[in-house]
Amino acid sequence: MDASLLLSLALSAPLATLLLLAVARRFRWRLPPGSLGLPLIGETLQLITAYKTENPEPFIDDRVRRHGPVFITHVFGEPTVFSTDPEVNRLILQNEGKLFEVSYPGSISNLLGPRSLLLMKGELHKRMHSLTMNFNGSATIRRHFLLHIDRLIRLNLGSWSGRVLLMEEAKKITFELTMKQLMSIDPGEWTESLRKEYLLVIEGFFTVPITLVSATYRRAIRARTKVAEALAVIVRQRRREREEEKGAPKSDMLATLLVRDERFSDEEIVDFLVALLVAGYETTSTLMTLAVKFLTETPLALAQLKEEQEEISAKKDLLEGLEWIDYKSMPFTQCVVNETLRVANIVSGVFRRAMTDIPIKGGYVIPKGWKVFASFRAVHLNPENFKDARKFDPWRWQKSSSGNIYTPFGGGPRLCPGYELARVILSVFLNRLVTRFSWVPAEEDKLVFFPTTGTQKRYPIFVKQREDSAWK
Repeated sequence: MDASLLLSLALSAPLATLLLLAVARRFRWRLPPGSLGLPLIGETLQLITAYKTENPEPFIDDRVRRHGPVFITHVFGEPTVFSTDPEVNRLILQNEGKLFEVSYPGSISNLLGPRSLLLMKGELHKRMHSLTMNFNGSATIRRHFLLHIDRLIRLNLGSWSGRVLLMEEAKKITFELTMKQLMSIDPGEWTESLRKEYLLVIEGFFTVPITLVSATYRRAIRARTKVAEALAVIVRQRRREREEEKGAPKSDMLATLLVRDERFSDEEIVDFLVALLVAGYETTSTLMTLAVKFLTETPLALAQLKEEQEEISAKKDLLEGLEWIDYKSMPFTQCVVNETLRVANIVSGVFRRAMTDIPIKGGYVIPKGWKVFASFRAVHLNPENFKDARKFDPWRWQKSSSGNIYTPFGGGPRLCPGYELARVILSVFLNRLVTRFSWVPAEEDKLVFFPTTGTQKRYPIFVKQREDSAWK
């Protein structure tokens, strides 16, 4: 891009903002303060650049200092109201389908599919969200899935030796667990091939959703097609088995979808499974990796966690699986889970769209049709909400509850249905890791937040089986 064009774009940016503000006054809106940046691209490049560093906060922090906790910007092709205010965020989360509706960038919408749970609306979303919440609830995990979680984690850890890329290994574990939960499929070459395609799908989430413009998006679309085709084969096979009453009945998500009163098409079921696989695979594996990273950097917390988990393991026979009572006997582990979620902010916030003109605190109005981003990250890392907010301190959760300002799993009608399952998986993983292995970082690594939260080098560690390990 030549200098004259850059100058032209720079000069036109404030003019675009002034024009929008003039229109707002004409229609009696009082927009939150802020800037729309450059024409078409707005401030998208500044946002992406910030999130590609170890410290993405300045994008929001700088604007909060200048404009306050609610401000306007222009990202991913649309004018957007950013909220870092817990009260406004609560308004957004609690008024799904009344004042706000779900709305994500086109790249995410296209890759997940129109019938994914993330994009469903109205009564269908309510029914499917309830179904998924029940399937991922405590009772189902305790009765049907805890045994598989423990078994698959131990199976994977059994091959760990020497230098390990923890993020890669964690993703392998969570993908296998999710495949087992959704479709009763055990790990093998087929699941590993499917997982590699999923990696390409996720890479396309925050790209320009035009195949001619973005090679990453083009690869993601191709990978999404392959994933859908592979899952469709499984759905058709299971539908035939059910109709012909072949094989033992299964207690997985696919079985639940196939016996629902509503007759879902194969395409609807595939879209639903695609989104659930993404959710279970990406977020939980990141949570596992960053919990280990934060514990490694906080030796006192790691020592206390080991003490708690060794006390549980000492009461069990060799190779005996963990039970629900063991999971419920991990109070400090739950503090570690809470703090990892707060500091890492694996889901940094949610996008919504205003269904009508919405007045908010400060006398501002969110115009109908505007996109809104409720930032969980900004709330969780605000020192006004959490003392020493950017410090990993699991003991803070022994002292007090955070009330409505702690929202790592969202809230309202779209509360993440897998929140309990994620906590169980991480708790079992930490038990098996700290009672079997010792480890040290293989090299320095740092957090990155684009396209999703993770570490730059996939967190390499050197692992060694403990000589006093209770299970070998």
